This record gives sequence, structure tokens and C-alpha cells, in this order.
Amino acid sequence: MYKILIADDEAMEREVLTDLVARRFEHEVEIHTADNGRKAVDTALLWGTDLILMDIEMPGVNGLEAARTVLAQLPGCKVVFVTAYGLFQYAYEAMRLGACGYILKPVVPDEAEAAIRRALAQIEAERKLTALAPAAVEQTAEEEDDGLLNTQMGQLMAQVKKYLRENYMYELSLDSVGDILHISPAYLSTQFKKYLHVGFLDYLTEVRIQAACELLTDPLRPTAEVAGMVGYEDASYFARAFKKKTGLTPTQYRREAARRQKEIAP
Repeated sequence: MYKILIADDEAMEREVLTDLVARRFEHEVEIHTADNGRKAVDTALLWGTDLILMDIEMPGVNGLEAARTVLAQLPGCKVVFVTAYGLFQYAYEAMRLGACGYILKPVVPDEAEAAIRRALAQIEAERKLTALAPAAVEQTAEEEDDGLLNTQMGQLMAQVKKYLRENYMYELSLDSVGDILHISPAYLSTQFKKYLHVGFLDYLTEVRIQAACELLTDPLRPTAEVAGMVGYEDASYFARAFKKKTGLTPTQYRREAARRQKEIAP
């Protein structure tokens, strides 16, 4: 069961979202509502909310400020921003805060459901990691290399790898995943490399660059947007990481991809 909080100062918008969530997630969720940012913060912290559907433009404490306050005290909570203000600065700030999604009003039911399901999938993945961690960390027996992945710690690291593949677009680091598992970043780094024979950050970078390569085949998608979509807040840092992995800048890769497409076109 997931606890979902719907925060919007407009009564009709709250009712629309509440009805949508209640119908499409009938046996999966408990729903609470808040009509302003201050109430959203108080309700989320008191209730231990798993997911907030948060309007950005609310009087007093706006949605971004409310999310920032909640996440500082409840880092496992996920936020999907729902707003009529489709401005880049809002989207950028939302992603910087670690938002799971950003939906524009008027809400399209299928799009809203998809965004909520992505957020719930992330919550479920983190719950699985947390459940696996204690037994794995307590395991002290020495293992043979050829049997590593059959151990509890090996299974946990394989689950971490899967988690990175499914959530690379969010703000991930040794610190953030270590927090989920309640183990130190240094220990996580050591165990990840021991069991999976690749560094945590190297693997995460590889997954992100592969995703970026696919996105860059769209000639209308700006490089800065691609950077944000694969988890890089700084477009310059993304460009350097991309070139280090591929030998090409994002612009050069895009040109090469376009040339290859022309060559194979009938």
C-alpha cells in the first residue's frame, strides 16, 4: 500500500486528481489531500507520505518550497509536480529537486497514470533494496569468486545494478543509494565492484551515455535537454563525460548518427 498526498489550492483540481488516483489505483493506495503548501508539508511529514502530487503555484508556501522542505526531512518521499505553468525554470528546478515527473494541466489521465506508476515503481525498487540490505550486510562468510552472485550480498548488488538501469535519469550517487541501503558509500562502492566487476560510477555513467546516444538521434532535441533527461544537471559536464566514453562530442555523435541514417535509408 502506498500513501499518496495530493496538494493543490484549487478544489476542482484536487477532486479530479483524487478521483483519477482512486479509480486507477483502487487497491494500491491511501489518499490524503492538502489545499496549500504549508498543509502539504505538515501532512506529508506527519503521515509519512510515499508520493506527493504537488501543484507548483500555491499561495504562501509554493510547491517547490514545500517539496524542498519535505525532502529534507523525508528523503524517501517522491514528488510529481502538477502545474499549468509549463515554464523551463520550473521544470529545471523540479528536476534539480529530484522530481519523479512533471505533468502539465489540464491533466491527461493516461499521462498522469503513467507518471504515478513510474514513481511507484521507483518506490518499490527502493523498498526491495532496503529489504535485501540487512541480511546481506550481516553476511560475513568468505565466498568463492564463482559463487558470489548466489550470496545475499551478490543478490543485493545485482538489485542495485537493476535499480541504476531503471532510475539513471534521477539524481543518483553512491551517497544516495547508500542512504537507501543504510550502508556507507565507500562500502557500497567496494561491494559493487567486488560482486559485479565494474565500478558503481563507471556503470552508472555507461548506462546514462547509452541512453543519451539514443536521445541524440532526435535532431530537434537540444543537447542540454538530453543531459537533463539522463541525469546530468550540468550540460558541460555531460559533454565531457560523453566524449570520454564515446570519443565524440554530443554534436559530433548527432552528425554521425544522421549520416548513418542517410546511408541506410532506401
